[in-house]
Amino acid sequence: MSRMLWLYIGAALIGLSLGGAFAWLSRPAPPEPGTAGAAVGDPRPGFRHGGLNGEWIDADDFEGQLLLVNFWATWCAPCRREMPVLQAASERHGDDLAVVGLAIDDLEAVREFVTGLEIRYPIAAGNADVMATQRAWGNAAGALPYTVLVDRSGVIRWQHLGEVSVEQLESALAPWL
Repeated sequence: MSRMLWLYIGAALIGLSLGGAFAWLSRPAPPEPGTAGAAVGDPRPGFRHGGLNGEWIDADDFEGQLLLVNFWATWCAPCRREMPVLQAASERHGDDLAVVGLAIDDLEAVREFVTGLEIRYPIAAGNADVMATQRAWGNAAGALPYTVLVDRSGVIRWQHLGEVSVEQLESALAPWL
């Protein structure tokens, strides 16, 4: 009798596992950047968020500059890995590129994180407000990290969902530098 019970339990577990795997594999793909909110070729939306030192960081502060906006969080492993890539790009391109980080996170956690990594480009932090900005900037999926390049005339030229490599970033920047 106990052998039959174990067979039934095993069959039920296999069925549940297969059902879960099928559900996971058949889930819809996250929306592509720009399918909701701003897309490549659109004017950039605005934003105004609190910076790490109590100042406001406003999209209009970067009018006329090549602007790279990165949405991230301290708890996001790919975000953590790409922060040094963004800092290096900020240093490498100096006055030709403004890099701004918009963290969906607690202000104190962000402050500690950027201090530890020696990130020197402007960073703002928030929660629902930064998430709304992220959607307006074309990230309907809400996934992180998410990076957007805006040309000097304020037009979105590149959107990237996921961790960005040095090669991807330099390729996106090249036509606009």
